[in-house]
Amino acid sequence: MALEYPHLQFTEGFWWGRPEGDHVRLGITREAAEQLMYVTHVGLPRVGARVRAGEPLGVIESQKVVSDLFAPVSGTVIEQNAALQDQPFLVNSDPEGTGWLLLMTQE
Repeated sequence: MALEYPHLQFTEGFWWGRPEGDHVRLGITREAAEQLMYVTHVGLPRVGARVRAGEPLGVIESQKVVSDLFAPVSGTVIEQNAALQDQPFLVNSDPEGTGWLLLMTQE
């Protein structure tokens, strides 16, 4: 199966990252989204929040489970995917594209 987004870098966990200059755009992998099934809510840190790799940074809820999200990198949140407020299902339909979660600086 060909990768739809070949420019992504994947972590050992459920995250992907795409470098964008001095920043990194983050989301969960397609496999993670499939395991969650139908995502109903995504709780993310506010813009300006500093997060540390390995520490909790938010939650993702589905009809199946509520899971903590652990930061794959340390940095400062620059942007949240505002579309997820009203359309959390984007995480399921396009997790490695329009369903991205955060844009961060990387330390």
